[in-house]
This record gives sequence, structure tokens and C-alpha cells, in this order.
Amino acid sequence: MAAELSAHHRRLAQQKREAIIAAATDLFLNHGYDGTSLARIAEGAAVSKSTLFKQFPTKAALFEAIVTESWQRDATDAVARPQAGDLRSGLTSIGHCYADLIGRPGMTALFRIVIAELPRFPELGLMQFQLGKLPYFTSVQRYLESEHEAGNADVADAESAANQFLGMIANYVLWPRMLLTDWNPTASDIRYAVEQAVETTLARYASDQPA
Repeated sequence: MAAELSAHHRRLAQQKREAIIAAATDLFLNHGYDGTSLARIAEGAAVSKSTLFKQFPTKAALFEAIVTESWQRDATDAVARPQAGDLRSGLTSIGHCYADLIGRPGMTALFRIVIAELPRFPELGLMQFQLGKLPYFTSVQRYLESEHEAGNADVADAESAANQFLGMIANYVLWPRMLLTDWNPTASDIRYAVEQAVETTLARYASDQPA
């Protein structure tokens, strides 16, 4: 019985955490980071102030959670960094994972919040970069380095290669959404964009394999 109650409490806590993060993201986007209070977030999430303060004592802590969860959601290390051995397969897995991640409305909202508030709150941009973008980028860089070490790719500069590969995908999936409210590519369009990014990267970096 105690174990069941404990599991129930954990589920409730997680549900409340998700509600808080969703409410905060919406309020930050519509009213700005500075224009949103923790009290208003608690009201939007339908939780008490004490519940919110217990999980997130400051707005900075809450924004940190938003960034971390946005980048980690549906992007496990196993997908973000596949095992070396098949460069095409690895790039394809990474590419589709990245397209799904940055194509979510929540990710677009997060970037908009950061860009809008950057002049007054530069720490938000730093948080977005260090807790979100950089760990994901580093994972892809390490994967390319592992393929280079295995002899499957000739990637002397894995940092540049990762930047090029992810940039090709983001340039189609994410950045048009920042300016075009009606930008909504189909799943097949996104698959094609990922495939082309993979082919371009293979053409540039794949090692010649014996027939």
C-alpha cells in the first residue's frame, strides 16, 4: 500500500510539474519573461503557490527546466548518438530525431521567448545554448568522431561537420517557423530534407569503402 501511495504521489507531482512548465511557456511567450510572475504561472497551472515554489523557487529555475526538458524530450542519448558502424544509418537516425525535436511547436516557442527577451535577459540565451543546444550538438560531434575513428568517415573537423549537418535540417524545419506563421511542411517534405542532408554529408565525409 505504501509503495502504491508513493507511486501515486510521484505521478501527481509529475503531472503538476508538466502543468507548470506548460503554463510558464505559454505565459512567457504571450507576456514576456519579465512580465510573467510565478504567482501568475501557478494560477495558469492550477496549482498552489507553495507547490510551484517547492519545485521552482525562481523564474530562472523554471526557465532552466523548460530548456532542459525541451531538448531532452524524445531525444535520448541512444538516438542522438548511435553506435558507429553505418554512417548512413547513423546520420539518418540523428537527422530524423533532430527534425522531430526542433519541429515541435514547443521548440519554436522556446526560441521565440529567448530571442524576444535576449536584450534584457542575456542569461536566457546562455541557458538555452549551454543546457539545450550544446549537449545535443556535442553528442552529434562525438558520433562523427567515432565514425572517423572507425574508418567509416573522413571527418578531420567533426565540429564543423556536425554544424553543417544539423544546420541543413534546422534551416528547413525550424527557422522558417520563426518568421512564417503558415510554415507547416508535410512529413514527407521533412523526410526529404533529412535525406538530402544525409546525402550531402555522405558525399563530403564518407570514406571510400572497398567493393
